[in-house]
Amino acid sequence: MLEAALEGLTGVLQPEAFMFMCLGVGIGSLVGFLPGIGGPSTLALMLPFVMTMKDPLLVIALLVGMDAVGNTASAFTSILISVPGSTGSQATILDGHPMAKNGEGARALSASFVASLLGGIFGALVLFASLPVLRPLVLSFSSPEFFILTLWGVSMVGILSGNAPIKGLLAGILGVLISTVGLDAKSGIERISFNIAYFWEGIDLVLVALGIFAIPEVIDLAGRKGAIAKAEAFGSGYVQGIKDVFIHWWLLIRTSIIGVWVGFLPGLGSSVADWFAYAHAVQTEKNRENFGKGDVRGVIASEGSNNAKEGGDYIPTLAFGIPGGTSSALVLTAFIAVGIKPGPDMLTSQLNLTFAVIWTLVIANIIAAAICMIFATPMAKFCFMPFYPIVPPVVPFVFIGAFAANFHAYDLTGLMIFSSLGFFMPPYGWPRPPLVLGMVLGDKMELYLWLSYTRYGFEWLARPMVIVLILLLIASIVYPILTARKRNIETSLSEA
Repeated sequence: MLEAALEGLTGVLQPEAFMFMCLGVGIGSLVGFLPGIGGPSTLALMLPFVMTMKDPLLVIALLVGMDAVGNTASAFTSILISVPGSTGSQATILDGHPMAKNGEGARALSASFVASLLGGIFGALVLFASLPVLRPLVLSFSSPEFFILTLWGVSMVGILSGNAPIKGLLAGILGVLISTVGLDAKSGIERISFNIAYFWEGIDLVLVALGIFAIPEVIDLAGRKGAIAKAEAFGSGYVQGIKDVFIHWWLLIRTSIIGVWVGFLPGLGSSVADWFAYAHAVQTEKNRENFGKGDVRGVIASEGSNNAKEGGDYIPTLAFGIPGGTSSALVLTAFIAVGIKPGPDMLTSQLNLTFAVIWTLVIANIIAAAICMIFATPMAKFCFMPFYPIVPPVVPFVFIGAFAANFHAYDLTGLMIFSSLGFFMPPYGWPRPPLVLGMVLGDKMELYLWLSYTRYGFEWLARPMVIVLILLLIASIVYPILTARKRNIETSLSEA
């Protein structure tokens, strides 16, 4: 492992890889403090470009660097104008924006940057520490266990996406069905191809990702006009904000642990990590009366957890090939496209690439925090630029990326179909991430099921670990559905 760790470090520090990492950090930071674009949408836009890269280290440096730091820069908008730059910084608003209105914007920003840095490093260390445990665990698994894990990944993301667990589960199933389009690799039988040669190779994941996320986001951006709000006073207190993080170091560690745990659980992610951490801070800290009125502890709790979440997110992504959320699903797609094989290979033959991910998480967080601290004042001005100038340059890239999937006119038709689907899903309560994740895991699910039956017949259902995983799968599906139904009944009674 030491040799692999050194190889991973030297790999990401090579001039070309380091340049791509800095580019990823820059893009991730830009997306973070420009609300409305969204990290998943940006990753989807990058897929056509990274899939042409030959060196897996460059892909890791660019995408992981981009994914790791989005929540760091999003503190700008959350604190200054009460608009979350990403879903991971929503809870930061509760105390960060009141601090800015009280003339402590600088203190809140510096505290958020340092907390994000230390939380991100903590998550990377947990990912590193998990490797000795994950290696024997993953190597003891066979195709039956991996099949149940793929089922669990789709069901968890589906069930835990929003307030409509059934719709989330059905969206995940739809993604799995879309992944079956084309010729069956084992039998050569056409499936849902309508005798059209274009469908024989299946529907490209890039089309689905661009359609489901990028175009709907562009339409949403085009509908906005003018700047979001007027700037609040920065005030002073950068040094005090740094001191605050170390004064409340135990709070930072606790909330970072929460972030890692939330990231590890498939289907949760940064959209709830900050809320869980903030709620924990409010429940456990002394002198809680200032929370919500401008307490720096609320900023530390939220920002520490949302960056620590990334390290936890990559544990199931690298070890089992099960992404914990939308961003990691898109990163996983790019990994597979360039020959990186999440799962047992990442812990054996490609262990150096796993360490490259860990080192990138650490270095990217350091670079992002330094940039945000040094250029806080000029970077904050970007928060107040209007949205509509962003749209024209984005649209051509979306269509070029879609056409590059197969260089066929049907690519653009598919883009428009999935764009329509992605546009109408949220208003009707249908979550989009489960569909993409279902498509990512569909091929693996089919392969593991086929291998399980070929090797063991139906006897694989009696394997002890399979039984345990099936029980956990059933519990993870039934409990959220019952909870949602109980909540709906209580809401109906209260309205009556």
